[in-house]
Amino acid sequence: MTETPQRPLRVLAAMSGGVDSAVAAARAVEAGHDVTGVHLALSANPQSFRTGARGCCTIEDSRDARRAADVIGIPFYVWDLADRFREDVVEDFVAEYEAGRTPNPCLRCNEKIKFAALLDKALALGFDAVCTGHYARVVTLADGSRELHRASDMAKDQSYVLGVLDERQLAHALFPLGDTVTTKEEIRAEAERRDLAVAKKPDSHDICFIADGDTQGFLAARLGKAEGDILDESGTKIGTHDGAYGYTIGQRKGLRIGHPAADGKPRYVLDISPVSNTVTVGPAAALDVTALTAVRPRWCGTAPTGAASYTAQLRAHGGESEVTAEFDGGELRVRFVDPVRGVAPGQAIVLYDGTRVVGSATIATTRRAVVSA
Repeated sequence: MTETPQRPLRVLAAMSGGVDSAVAAARAVEAGHDVTGVHLALSANPQSFRTGARGCCTIEDSRDARRAADVIGIPFYVWDLADRFREDVVEDFVAEYEAGRTPNPCLRCNEKIKFAALLDKALALGFDAVCTGHYARVVTLADGSRELHRASDMAKDQSYVLGVLDERQLAHALFPLGDTVTTKEEIRAEAERRDLAVAKKPDSHDICFIADGDTQGFLAARLGKAEGDILDESGTKIGTHDGAYGYTIGQRKGLRIGHPAADGKPRYVLDISPVSNTVTVGPAAALDVTALTAVRPRWCGTAPTGAASYTAQLRAHGGESEVTAEFDGGELRVRFVDPVRGVAPGQAIVLYDGTRVVGSATIATTRRAVVSA
């Protein structure tokens, strides 16, 4: 198998205003492609600014992206996708938390915005591909089909948040940083050599539309206060909360429990029930998950058949776990070789065969190990 051929293409480079997307656009030009830069205006409040290294897609970022495009020497536009982003990403995020699930908005953005709304518009305008600053690789097979693989540098690999891309989308995706085996400091040094002012700009972190990082405050402002009970595993009330939506499976801090556990050990969120508006807590061992089911699969190529062994990633910055998985009747059934902790409905599970991304699905239910009393 070989890397995607670098024949000259008409490329639309998504430029967030950060260093990675700027260097990716510059590399696409250097590879001989006809590149146009575009910044996606995703904020309903364009006057908002990032807070330190948090947030993105603000008016500040659009100006940084424009300056980078000017230095690179490519045309540049700003496309307003704020309404689509609000509907497909922000409202979905709030609804998932309200339902007691833990979503990943970056996957949803890649699926619905960058490689759906943006790609569809790019293709309609005659572009061949969309280029982003993600660290991942698209590989072309002998028959012309594409595969998504981990980045050459595992430390910066971002294939997890791209596991929602199908083969058609991969055929029109460019990731110029995917083969880079360098530190982030070296990427910044490259940006500096290219006279890009974003070379020293802090990376954005957390959720881009929650610039201050206060997810619970963001949800409370939209869902309101909804006081309920915090229960132990026996169903005994041991505290109260202001909204079950403010908790995630595996959470330890901020539980507002009035007295310690009988064994004196920390307690963690084990279950969130939006119907009864309760949060159940218990020992760390009760978080051990041995199996799960997942729905709404997205395959990066042909859907697998039958049971097979894979590795699975459950978080954007998490490690790999050995699993056996089978896709049957629209549902992905996964068993872990060794139990894993902190698995929450709503999270994405991404399956890998070596470095190849097989696909992703949304976790619906989990099965926990039996904890001895």
